[in-house]
Amino acid sequence: MRLELQLKLKQILAPQLIQSLKMLQMPLLRLEQTLRHELSTNPLLEEEEIAEHPDEHETEIAEENQQRDELEKIDWEAYLGDDSEFHPHSFRERPEEQFDQLPVLEPGLYEYLLEQLNFNKLTAEEVSIGEFIIGNLDESGLLTISVEEMADALKADPADVDRMLKLIQTFDPPGVASRNLRENLLIQLHFKKMENTLAWRIVDEHLDELDRKTHLQLARIMGVPVERVQDAMEQIKTLSPKPVQGRFVKAALPIVPDLIVEQVGEEYIVLHNDRHVPRLRINSAYRDLLKRGNNSPQETKKYVREKLEQARWLLNAVNQRRSTMVKVMSAIVDEQHEFFQKGVQYLKPLIMEDVAQKVGMNVATISRVANEKYVQTPQGIFEIKFFFNSGVARDDGNQMTKRNVKTRIQDIIDREDLARPLSDQEIFRQLKAEGIQLARRTVTKYREELKIQPARFRKRVVKKKPVKVSA
Repeated sequence: MRLELQLKLKQILAPQLIQSLKMLQMPLLRLEQTLRHELSTNPLLEEEEIAEHPDEHETEIAEENQQRDELEKIDWEAYLGDDSEFHPHSFRERPEEQFDQLPVLEPGLYEYLLEQLNFNKLTAEEVSIGEFIIGNLDESGLLTISVEEMADALKADPADVDRMLKLIQTFDPPGVASRNLRENLLIQLHFKKMENTLAWRIVDEHLDELDRKTHLQLARIMGVPVERVQDAMEQIKTLSPKPVQGRFVKAALPIVPDLIVEQVGEEYIVLHNDRHVPRLRINSAYRDLLKRGNNSPQETKKYVREKLEQARWLLNAVNQRRSTMVKVMSAIVDEQHEFFQKGVQYLKPLIMEDVAQKVGMNVATISRVANEKYVQTPQGIFEIKFFFNSGVARDDGNQMTKRNVKTRIQDIIDREDLARPLSDQEIFRQLKAEGIQLARRTVTKYREELKIQPARFRKRVVKKKPVKVSA
């Protein structure tokens, strides 16, 4: 045994910052549930009635700020009175008071992976990279962006991003954060400790040939009995092509946009859609109780101070969430002005890094704003993530969004001859002739993301009409 002294730097997030980040991450419906829960459990909070006229609302806000400043200057030890209403036990629910039961919120994939991420000893930069990776997973648990694109967006070393990706790929469910089917299946086999099996060899070396080769042909190529190939294929069938398939099933919820973009003259303004979210403030009866004596028990004073601090943190977090979301969406409107005027086809390439620089925030903050949140626009209701698109270069020097390229690929396939469907190489040549600079493997990737089968599976035999022979 020995005694030694160590000096190291460690970043610790303040409780106020943690609460602000959680609030920013919440969709509108979950925020409403959280605030109503706080309203029912914190006696120092009360719901503010919404003023019908803007002037009245501004006056109430000014009065509330003034009251908050006065409360901050109060000497709690001197003013807290001996009153049974301040005792912790006096705030228990009375028999005649029945509060609505709030539904239990089941953690989704995003929260489940973040919880596993927090179990690891990571630096602030590693946590930021990990959160960004998790935020770019689709509903199947697959990664929708490359390591290079993430490194560019975060201004980070690609090696650091790749290391964090490999860490997240060790999380449950097996196969999460994989970039393609092959990597997904290999990760699942690794979890089952099947690295040195025939099933691993088939997935690693012959996955692209499984739809064209019979078991007998695979056995001959790999030099093993056909029975072993059949057994290995049965093992492969137990793997899931989608890591999250069957898990984190979400109840069908109505889409309630967090933000509203409205056109006023030639300009677009961003409004926070919080009409149904309770507006909270410090309980008005609290000021009267402060004027009473100073013989309250120490336990009561401690309880009141804690509840007051919680209330203030909550109000600050809600206000911070509102201003951050409006600021980010206003920057998106500035960048995507043509979209709001003319429609989806005029959506421009935009990455989170561009918006982060414009509003002076971290990319991870932009990712939290965009995650699972919607905005109502003159063109319809869209997820905020919809407005972020990587660009594809054109011969004329302009850029085309990834989404518009996918739409063009879909149009080309919709117009193809079913008797002679176009291969990925032919689609690549057609896009190249239109001036779209895209690699052939990227065409394949986009086609798979559109859930369109390869050409050999799209082929249909067209029956020829019998020719009538005149007598």
